[in-house]
Amino acid sequence: MKLPLQFSEEVRAACDAGTPVVALESTIITHGMPYPQNVETARLVEAEVRSAGAVPAIIAVMDGNIRIGLSPEELESLGQAKGVMKLSRADLAIALASKRTGATTVAATMICARLAGIDVFATGGIGGVHQGAEQDFDISADLRELSETAVSVVSAGAKAILDLPKTLEVLETLGVPVIAVGQNDFPAFWSRSSGLAAPLRLDDPAEIAASHLMRARLGLPGGQLVANPIPPGDEITRDIMMPVVASALAEAKSRGIAAKAVTPFLLQRIYELTEGRSLTANIALVLNNARLASAIATEIVRQRNA
Repeated sequence: MKLPLQFSEEVRAACDAGTPVVALESTIITHGMPYPQNVETARLVEAEVRSAGAVPAIIAVMDGNIRIGLSPEELESLGQAKGVMKLSRADLAIALASKRTGATTVAATMICARLAGIDVFATGGIGGVHQGAEQDFDISADLRELSETAVSVVSAGAKAILDLPKTLEVLETLGVPVIAVGQNDFPAFWSRSSGLAAPLRLDDPAEIAASHLMRARLGLPGGQLVANPIPPGDEITRDIMMPVVASALAEAKSRGIAAKAVTPFLLQRIYELTEGRSLTANIALVLNNARLASAIATEIVRQRNA
């Protein structure tokens, strides 16, 4: 059966020409930032990918199709849309079948990127094990997706609102390579260090690309988590950030906020408590990840054709 994939003209041309492509998620547009900053940020990320020699492909579900790349008009429309579904593995097919508009999380973006033949995906931070998961089993589908879907994901680690030690433990159990770039510590989204050691370290995009290709040659399922720390000048250090995170978590618990509503609430509350600094850092780290993802994608194409 024909897959419900619809490529933008730019991405289709890149795929036909063998030009490196970098997948980008769409929940940061619909659930991560207000309009018009969401659209402005998405355009900045696209420009960063292009300037690094690759082609950006924002992924979203619209009109019963998985859109691989959005036109400027489609991006503007998505940025202003209301009632957009937040899609993961569980609800991707339902959104397509019912022709709902949906934004892809890390897990759903990985699935769609693999279907489209895209090797590398740049995001902000992955989901993981939520605080208190030992009681409510709240663990993001992103972790299992990393163990099953062969896409290398470039992020600034996992979001600092999560239980990072347990997140790393689950990734280890699932056999996901967690690769820190330029340092031995696992980054914590807004902060360069979580205080936890990363299991692996590779500093060269060529090495990360070679590892991606070797996994395919070995027939290993799943992808790689490339943990790229936020640039030093843009970070909010752990000693400043962790009390803010703790306050936001306590407020979410007291208000009974749970499931998919937790992360958007926490990010908004942290934005308020940091007087906007968290969003500025978020934009900086996404741009940084886009640059690295483009370099890795370029190396994958080069090595595959060597």
